[in-house]
Amino acid sequence: MKTALNISSEKTMSLSLLKDFKEMTKMGLALSVVFSTIAGYLLAVPDLRSINVLTVIALSIGGYCMVGASNAFNQIIEKDLDAKMKRTQNRPIASGRVKQSTAFILAVILTLLGLGILYYVSPKTAMFGAISIFLYTSVYTPLKPITPLSVFVGAFPGAIPFMLGWVAESNQFGIEAGTLFMIQFFWQFPHFWAIGWFLYDDYQRGGFSMLPTGKRDSKTAMQTVLYTIWLIIASVFPVTGLTGRLYLTPISAGLILLAGLWMLWAAIRLYKQKTDKAARSLMLVSVTYISLIQIIYVLDKILR
Repeated sequence: MKTALNISSEKTMSLSLLKDFKEMTKMGLALSVVFSTIAGYLLAVPDLRSINVLTVIALSIGGYCMVGASNAFNQIIEKDLDAKMKRTQNRPIASGRVKQSTAFILAVILTLLGLGILYYVSPKTAMFGAISIFLYTSVYTPLKPITPLSVFVGAFPGAIPFMLGWVAESNQFGIEAGTLFMIQFFWQFPHFWAIGWFLYDDYQRGGFSMLPTGKRDSKTAMQTVLYTIWLIIASVFPVTGLTGRLYLTPISAGLILLAGLWMLWAAIRLYKQKTDKAARSLMLVSVTYISLIQIIYVLDKILR
């Protein structure tokens, strides 16, 4: 019979393994990606009666697996660099709690499982999922210590989730999916440059150069403002009726514009103040913005 001590020990080990899994797959980030994917799917379905529950479940699990695999591969590759930074030195692989070989097996399993599930949804969905993990792992991650252009490269896999849901339902990449892609593509820049700004010293310890000029200067802040403007334009563009089945009513476009002006204000404040506090504020606003507009898009479709 198991003693209370053995049961307690097993419970502690299970919680530790779950914690390591959450950190290796970056659960918070993965769930936000799943949210974006489901939002894209809901925008593509003709009406609520057309929602396929199995497809939603498959997109959720498959999407999580693909993001989790990308993050696990990323942490394997950056193990030594992560160990140098305060923010990442306690990650499972960097700290030595999880062996690289174990992490690699997990990443491969998640990749194969994710691709298989997304292929069940549609071959095109699996194709975009595979492109995402390839770009993130094989291009973006190796470029991070070399050039700030890594953020540009990383914006491609980062922009796929929102449009992935549309492709999953429609089985095609058209103006609608392209518009959703552009929204999340432009969003990446102010979001990650804000992070790169207030974590500048930590990234320097790890040998990463994430800001466009390599410095926390006016040029970097100005580019953040400019990309925020492009983001706002892309976000409200469907109100013109030029994006096929993807459409926004004027009221919803107005709400999104207000949210965009809020984010633009945060970007301009970073330009004026050039402080870590302003950068952190922009990052928080950007996270709220992308989730908020996705909710507005979906509600606009449902209530129209």
